[in-house]
Amino acid sequence: MGKFQHGAARDGHGGRGRRRMFEGGELRLVLLLLIEQEPRHGYDLIRDIEARTGGAYAPSPGVVYPTLSLLEDTGLIEARAAEGARRLYAITEAGRLHVEDNRADAESALARLEALRKRGEAFDVGPVFRAMGNLKAVLQQKLDDSPNKELLFAVADLIDEAARKIERL
Repeated sequence: MGKFQHGAARDGHGGRGRRRMFEGGELRLVLLLLIEQEPRHGYDLIRDIEARTGGAYAPSPGVVYPTLSLLEDTGLIEARAAEGARRLYAITEAGRLHVEDNRADAESALARLEALRKRGEAFDVGPVFRAMGNLKAVLQQKLDDSPNKELLFAVADLIDEAARKIERL
């Protein structure tokens, strides 16, 4: 399997190892399946998926919340309560029927999450994922602070150097 990132899309440039965790409507099915088990907030769904992968993958809020809105607009879930900005979603009868019609696909997508977790357990990749998350956070901070060309080139050089060193391991 390829590398995963939050909200990753298929790379249209010769494939650089990135692919989506979920194809087509699979994320909708997984969210419905999880909400069928118990009503949930969007944040809870993100954390549940992350836990199922052992921290190797978490869908971004920018993917989950629009999907929840779509599910609500199509009548498959409903917002039951709100705690401030947090909405608690529950499955509707139409949602239950949709899950039943597509249960095999939804469970297959959940099984991929579990397989990702098991693969990560085979070797402790936690420190690598932590370091990648740290790099991402630092990059976002630096790039949000009005980067200049010199900074961008310096950052790119450092990342390239790290990649070369990792290749040689």
